Amino acid sequence: MTERTYHHGNLRVALLGRAWDVVDAEGADALSLRRLARDAGVSHGASARHFRDKQALLDALAIAGFQRLNAALADAVDSPGSFAERFGAAGDAYVSFAVKHPAILRSMYTAKHHAAASAELVEVSHVAMPALVALITAAQDAGELPPGPAEEAAVVAFAAVHGVATLATDDLLNGFPWRDATAATIASVWRGLSSVDAPTVAP
Repeated sequence: MTERTYHHGNLRVALLGRAWDVVDAEGADALSLRRLARDAGVSHGASARHFRDKQALLDALAIAGFQRLNAALADAVDSPGSFAERFGAAGDAYVSFAVKHPAILRSMYTAKHHAAASAELVEVSHVAMPALVALITAAQDAGELPPGPAEEAAVVAFAAVHGVATLATDDLLNGFPWRDATAATIASVWRGLSSVDAPTVAP
């Protein structure tokens, strides 16, 4: 496919799609604008018109990653079932994404914390937490969780689930199935949140 066969905007989509595949399979270090241009059959200058440098490409890729992750988490939070089941589904969705796309997830967080991170990336990276806070607040209002700072509870839950995801993607579960580890961790966090004496995050 040559540069002339792309319609306006399609080249950017094609480059991002190829970038996802490269990072997913080989990691961010394997990514370059020249490689993507070559793979797409266009000039390096054509790719540079869409992404000024590799960091801009990684920023756009991170946005796409958070959008996919946020959609999966939103589907889980909005799924049928009890609050505990929806809480568990959200945790499972997060770890599932991490296990399926470990290099993408690492690239997402690296880009988010880069000094050149775009405002759009920062914004989309914060979308999922309010949904989790809303779920916990609804569970509190329904009497399934005791009153308390929902934001702190959400941070505790995220820390636990992200920890399982890290152990799973770094192959540190010693053969223990990641889905079982995720389910056990989520159940333990929910029991902790259900306790009237549940600890909160120190200010």
